Amino acid sequence: MKLTECMMLVAGVGIMNLGNLSAQSFIETVEIPAGTFYMGSNGGGENADEAPVHQVTISHAFHMGKTEVTNWQYEQFRPEHKAFRGKNGVSVGDDEAVVNVSYQDAVAFCEWLTRKEGKTYRLPTEAEWEYACRAGTYTQYYTGDYLPESMCRNQTIARNYQPVSLEVGSGVPNAFGLYNMHGNVEEWCLDWYGPYCAESQTDPAGPVAGLYRVTRGGSHHTPAEYLRSANRMAMLPDDKHSLTGFRVVQSDYPLPTRAESCFFREPQPFVIPPVMPGVPFYAHNHQPSITWCDNGDLLAVWFSANQENGRGMVVLQSRLKAGMQQWEPATNFFKVPDRNMTGTAVFNDGEGVLYHFNGVEAAGDWQNLMMVMRTSTDNGYTWSVPRIIAPEHGKRHQVISGTIRTSEGWFVQLCDAGPEGNDGAAVWVSKDRGETWHDPWDGAGKPDFEESGTGTTIAGIHAGIVELKDGSWMTLGRGNSIVTSEGEKRMPMSISENGGKTWHYSASPFPPIDGGQRLVLMRLHEGPILLVSFTDHPQRTPEKERGMVFERADGSQFRGYGMYAALSFDEGKTWPIRKLLTDGRPRFLDGGAWTGFFEMDDTHAEPRGYLAGTQSPDGTIHIVSSRLHYQFDLNWLEQKP
Repeated sequence: MKLTECMMLVAGVGIMNLGNLSAQSFIETVEIPAGTFYMGSNGGGENADEAPVHQVTISHAFHMGKTEVTNWQYEQFRPEHKAFRGKNGVSVGDDEAVVNVSYQDAVAFCEWLTRKEGKTYRLPTEAEWEYACRAGTYTQYYTGDYLPESMCRNQTIARNYQPVSLEVGSGVPNAFGLYNMHGNVEEWCLDWYGPYCAESQTDPAGPVAGLYRVTRGGSHHTPAEYLRSANRMAMLPDDKHSLTGFRVVQSDYPLPTRAESCFFREPQPFVIPPVMPGVPFYAHNHQPSITWCDNGDLLAVWFSANQENGRGMVVLQSRLKAGMQQWEPATNFFKVPDRNMTGTAVFNDGEGVLYHFNGVEAAGDWQNLMMVMRTSTDNGYTWSVPRIIAPEHGKRHQVISGTIRTSEGWFVQLCDAGPEGNDGAAVWVSKDRGETWHDPWDGAGKPDFEESGTGTTIAGIHAGIVELKDGSWMTLGRGNSIVTSEGEKRMPMSISENGGKTWHYSASPFPPIDGGQRLVLMRLHEGPILLVSFTDHPQRTPEKERGMVFERADGSQFRGYGMYAALSFDEGKTWPIRKLLTDGRPRFLDGGAWTGFFEMDDTHAEPRGYLAGTQSPDGTIHIVSSRLHYQFDLNWLEQKP
């Protein structure tokens, strides 16, 4: 439920005269007992960062500020801050919550207070904050599913602030005796902002590094939905404004350990020959898909065949169990006897269900395919009976890995629109969680690419798709290259503003890719859009056009070759980060399928392969090529070699 206004339940007021506190109680705290709770929510859309719900244990008791730090308290540390009182018409009095403080300002206050009192003060971790806020509740707020009027401070979207009191200690305290955990002002937390993981945790403190620090609790002049116990926000650490302040934690326990961050792990094969009898395994293993499972496993699937347009093709699977380093040997995943099985996708809907989509040919080619769908609610160990979702055996049905779920809850599945390299891609949409599907192209318009730059088919086969923040869809694909005014060939970008009915084409800033290559396009949990592609085709790109220019940490440039990642922070308009996918260590690797053996070093990555990707809840980005599994995180991508 999204709340747009506060509703009165009770009206309790408890005003404290903090200005008269003695030196021994400069910050009045309450004890928060150790315990275990379930953190987060199953919210979707803009609240997707609250999922998955996961168990967290706070292993030791700690003391937390009964209220937010006030102007009077903060100005004992920095008297000059008094000049900010009343900025934007808020936070005037001694006993009002201090605002216009950055993360560094809040940390510096804690360090000053630690020296002053001889006890360790710090900001709360995000987990400590939510645990203390909930105080044993699992409702929207600790007061229930609505806030009492006494806790409301003009809870609406406001361009201009209205006069409101930020006096601390007002409203209704929670069961631990904490005031103003919902609203009043946002509160800085210790953690860098990052995605949740599904596993149980003890004393978590977020990633080692990041772009933003977490803020919690919501504030005045903010819709009430942002004041919920589970709601997460973030700010640049040096930002400061009239919505955000902080409260302190006093604890002599060591700071909690943080999750691994900034890593690129050794590439590992996920295509492992079977050991069980009766599992077919052919020479050509290709076209993978990968998804995370709720139990922490990874599931990868791919086709195995002697020839791609044959009837013997079978879809195999392998599993990387949680905590393990090596993938399990291949087992059967899906096969209709004596039918071609080209095109497979698996994905996790984020609510406990895995989906599998597959093409099934009438004969041995990959043009006349129907589409089937299966689901699993036990992490992919068992699957439902295949259900036909596109019964006509024809084009526009060759499934591509990279299924997405939109902010409206729609499932979007791309398919190659035909068997040739410039046939483009089609889009299939389900608005009812996979029950019914339709292709927005109604057959009335031309399915090919019109000279006007707008058509009814996505430019490029094997395309990847993301939803942009304005609700439109963006794709990048292989083939249908666009020549720029400078005469350079570029990978095509397609944008649809009407749910896939029509697409507008333009040149992306990236080089085109070719045979034996497939890209990944996905939105990361942290917000940026990620592209993983190839700098060129090692056999088909003219020598003078091969490679891309990358930058090192010292500012020098080098020409790199092979698989790279690019990040966009502005919805695909610019891609300021481009990084070759190698940690620089020399390796001799087998990429399988069309890739074969290759050398990896500081200027060379995998030269080609069919890519698929997913990001697990712990933030790890998983990319599989035709044989190899790569693992890294956003922090590693953002650091220059």
